[in-house]
Amino acid sequence: MSLAVGIVGLPNSGKSTLFNALTGGRALVGDYPFTTIDPNTGVVPVPDGRLQRLAELFRPPRVIPATVTFTDIAGLVRGASRNEGLGNQFLGHVRTTDAIALVVRAFTGAVAHVEGSVDPVRDMDILELELALADLATVDRRLERVEERARRPSEVTAAQVAGLRRIRDALDDGRPARAVALAPEEGSGLQALQLLTAKPALYVANVDEAVLGADPGQGPAAAVAGRAAQAGAGFVTVSAKLEAELAELEVAEAGEYLRSLGVAEAGLGRLSRAAYAALGLLTFFTAGEKEVRAWTLPRGGTAVEAAGAIHTDFARGFIRAEVCDAEDLLTSGGYAGVRERGRRRLEGRDYEVRDGDVVHFLFNV
Repeated sequence: MSLAVGIVGLPNSGKSTLFNALTGGRALVGDYPFTTIDPNTGVVPVPDGRLQRLAELFRPPRVIPATVTFTDIAGLVRGASRNEGLGNQFLGHVRTTDAIALVVRAFTGAVAHVEGSVDPVRDMDILELELALADLATVDRRLERVEERARRPSEVTAAQVAGLRRIRDALDDGRPARAVALAPEEGSGLQALQLLTAKPALYVANVDEAVLGADPGQGPAAAVAGRAAQAGAGFVTVSAKLEAELAELEVAEAGEYLRSLGVAEAGLGRLSRAAYAALGLLTFFTAGEKEVRAWTLPRGGTAVEAAGAIHTDFARGFIRAEVCDAEDLLTSGGYAGVRERGRRRLEGRDYEVRDGDVVHFLFNV
C-alpha cells in the first residue's frame, strides 16, 4: 500500500527546504511567500536497517524498500479557507494525502516570517484553524444536500446526518474531526469528503541545528511538542537547513556529522516512522536469493491480507504462511538456522502479522 504525507506550513517555515532534503527534489526555495505554487511530489525509500541487513544476508539482485510519498504544498496563510493566498489550490492538494505533517518554524535567522515574528504557538493556531474552517465549510455544504435527501432513507440515513452534525459541532468547538468517535452507520460516506482534520497529523518543529539534539521538551520546540502530545499526534524535530546539508554528503560522512550533534538518525527515518505510527502501519518482509523486499500493512492485518498486498492470487489461493522474525533470521544466519532453533512457524490465514515478520506464502495457483 502507498503512504502519502503532505508537508504543510506557513510560507517561509522551511517546508520546501525540508522537502528537497528528504526527496532530492528541486522545489523552488525563497524568502518570500508563495515560492511554492504547484505541488512538488517525491517518492523516497523508507530507511530500514533490517532490510539492509537482510539484503547483506541473501545478496539478491533486487532489494526493494517500502516507500513514502512526500508532497510539498503551497504555503498556508490566514484566510486560506476563504481563498486567501492560494487557498483552494492548497487545500485541494492536502485532501489527497494520507497524513499531514504540520511544519512549524522554531528557528531564528534573517528569513522574514510572513506574520512578522517567530511564534510557533500562533503558527500552529493558524494552521489548525484554517484546516478546521475548510472542513466546516465542506460539512455544511454536505449537510445542506443530504438533510432533504435523508427523508428518503434509501439515499441517506438519519444516522449519516447525525454523524455530520456531530462533526460540525466538534469543528465549531475547535476540535478536529478525528476526535469524534462515530458509530459505523454515522460515519458511512464520510471518507469521500476527505476531511482535512480527520487525517492523522504530525507536528514537525523546524529548529536551529544547534538545538537539534537537545531535549524537545525544552527550548523553542517545547510548545510544538506540547501541542502534539495534547492532540495525541506524532512529533518530530528537524533542522531543514541541516537536512539540506546532509543531502550533499556521503552516507558515512553524514552519519558521523549527525553523531557529533547527538542525533542518531536523519529526518527522513524519523518522519517516516512517525507517519507509520500515526497511520497504524507496520512493515513485513519477503526475503530470498532472488529478492528482498519490504511491504507495508495496517496493524492488525492478517496473513491472508498480507498475501493480498503482494498479489491477489496469493490471497485467493492462500494455504499457509511460513513466518519468522527478521532479527531471528539474521542472528540464525538464514532459514536453515532459524528452523534448527525452532523459530520458524506455520501460520494460517487469520494470523495477525507483526512488525518485522519475514513471511513466505504457500498458495494454490
